[in-house]
Amino acid sequence: MKPGIYVETLIRAPMDAVWSHTQTPELHERWDLRFSRIEYLPKTSGDDPQRFRYVTRIGFGFEVSGEGETVGQRGMKDGSRSSALKFWSAAPLSIIREGSGYWKYIPTAEGIRFLTWYDYRTRFGPAGALFDRLIFRPLIGWATAWSFDRLRLWLEQGVDPSRALRRASASRCLRQPRTEAR
Repeated sequence: MKPGIYVETLIRAPMDAVWSHTQTPELHERWDLRFSRIEYLPKTSGDDPQRFRYVTRIGFGFEVSGEGETVGQRGMKDGSRSSALKFWSAAPLSIIREGSGYWKYIPTAEGIRFLTWYDYRTRFGPAGALFDRLIFRPLIGWATAWSFDRLRLWLEQGVDPSRALRRASASRCLRQPRTEAR
């Protein structure tokens, strides 16, 4: 059985800031590499899950779109919050057929422990499963982790997510070990 994708980070910011930056589409799409655009759809009733559409640019001018629904829960006795979601895509280029997962927001003395777990079913039969296992799943796991770090840097240090990649690359270059000629 394939493992789901699990990513966790500690964000030293107020709960309401973490919540708003993850639950507001205009803010969410700024830090999350997995989405180029997120749009909430109108609700017919206040109790309905929040439906949404998403678009992801996959390069060379191609985009993959899909839909989903999410339900958030606040006001738990321990101060934590959670958000569950289902998502799917009928786009012919999408490796993901459907999936589900959750976010948890757990207050600690050091900050908010923000974590996710999600999994999905692929399309394209055995070839899609092989592509997922060897290429896509490691890549989407990395994108999730990097996105969480972009969110953390934005909330803790004010680093705009669009600048985080350049800043991380420069930092890595500066930390490269030096070799001396003898």
